[in-house]
Amino acid sequence: MRRSLVLTLLGPDRPGLVEAMAALIARHGGNWLESRMASLAGEFAGILRVEVDEDSAAALESALRSLEADQGLAILVKGGRVMERPPGRLLALELVGTDRPGIVREVSQALAAKGVNVEELETECTSAPMTGETLFRARALLRLPRGAAEEELQASIEAIAEDLMVDVTLEPARAPAPVADPPARPSRLRRA
Repeated sequence: MRRSLVLTLLGPDRPGLVEAMAALIARHGGNWLESRMASLAGEFAGILRVEVDEDSAAALESALRSLEADQGLAILVKGGRVMERPPGRLLALELVGTDRPGIVREVSQALAAKGVNVEELETECTSAPMTGETLFRARALLRLPRGAAEEELQASIEAIAEDLMVDVTLEPARAPAPVADPPARPSRLRRA
């Protein structure tokens, strides 16, 4: 029987951290299923889900503790539950505007009030091309609960966008692109 584990990682960023995790997981017969990782202010932060045989799970967790000490990482391991996606439509939200404190709080309050689940959220601050002022960008994958009116959520988000002076789009989410099959033979890179 296979067991799903969800790992969170945090520590000083440096080359080789992902490889060390991948090697350790592979050594214990684990399968790396999905992950989100980033370097934020010099810190490596990641979350990933792996699947491992029930018999190997304890050994993998013990090896992760050793990696934690060796690499200076904080690693949290939780037994993940394999769940089917909840009912409801997926929506994609994009937001762009001049950065200021409170944007995420105000938008997330409106989403929570409508029972919307934020399944993914990615934010960043960038420089505006012409003015150089700081722009805040957010992309989110939202799950609208069954029976909720998309038009009501749209109106609520538009009202907040007007107050915050940001541009917001809310539209049905596109299905993720399938992973392409690898080529039959590896391609060779040519140097110029």
